[in-house]
Amino acid sequence: MDPEFQRHDAKSAQDVVSELVDVYAKVYDVPPYIGDPFFSVDLFRTRLEAAFDTEGFETVTARLDGRIVGYVHGATLPADKPWWASLGDQRPTELVDLAEAGGIFWLRELMVLPELQNQGLGRQIHDTVIAGRAESITALTCIVDNQPAHDAYLRWGYSIMGQIKHAPESPLYDAMYLPSR
Repeated sequence: MDPEFQRHDAKSAQDVVSELVDVYAKVYDVPPYIGDPFFSVDLFRTRLEAAFDTEGFETVTARLDGRIVGYVHGATLPADKPWWASLGDQRPTELVDLAEAGGIFWLRELMVLPELQNQGLGRQIHDTVIAGRAESITALTCIVDNQPAHDAYLRWGYSIMGQIKHAPESPLYDAMYLPSR
């Protein structure tokens, strides 16, 4: 499997938004997400389109035979992002300072179609986006109960800072960071 990777800024990501949403719909069409309003396709589309206005927004897509089979999107972490700020003293001091300077990449979503999971594609997409970023640290939130993703991030070198909820109705997430590369 030799995927073709492509970087998209906010403007060019708008051209593939329907494809990105289609991948999301397939990835999240499984329990416990199916039927949960927090993970609805419409709410995801709204969050994705709002993310286009975030400083440093970027998505990296992976295509096989011309179709998007996985992607990541993220942006420069705003130092006042509520989930980040809610961690308080659980954040290493140097990360607080780095966020203030715009030096943390917020990996917002990473997904691969179910039929291609557990084959290393997620790691390839992850490493591709990080290799092209100016920020030296990557931060993300991962659903505590999403064992495959959670375990992968820990294997890839992420450390857990604490736990957060993105909204009262959201599941519990581990806030994680990848030390500088």
